Amino acid sequence: MKNSDRLTCDCDVIHEDVVERVLPTMPEDGDFGALAGLYKAFADPTRLRVLWAVSQEEMCVCDLAFLLGMTKSAISHQLKFLRMSNLVKFRKQGQIVYYSLSDEHVVDIFEKGFEHINE
Repeated sequence: MKNSDRLTCDCDVIHEDVVERVLPTMPEDGDFGALAGLYKAFADPTRLRVLWAVSQEEMCVCDLAFLLGMTKSAISHQLKFLRMSNLVKFRKQGQIVYYSLSDEHVVDIFEKGFEHINE
């Protein structure tokens, strides 16, 4: 095998100055774990559809089920996951529970994601 065919280095560090600049800016391992958890919530098309809907309007389970053509039970299951991921919040008005985004960061993620896939 020729040297140009190798996929790994024979040394520990080639560009120590680059490593020294990047290392202090590296987030903690736990932060990467939390970020992976966030992306896990975005990894399901149904959850994305629910998030998109409640990013447009505050909605109850019945309305979401009708809009997305799913059962109320299936929507409730997804909403529980999204609540536990701190992506949606709810408020009760009488016996009706309304869901909305926990904050506007989700809208930013949607915008950047759609911008990326439509390049």
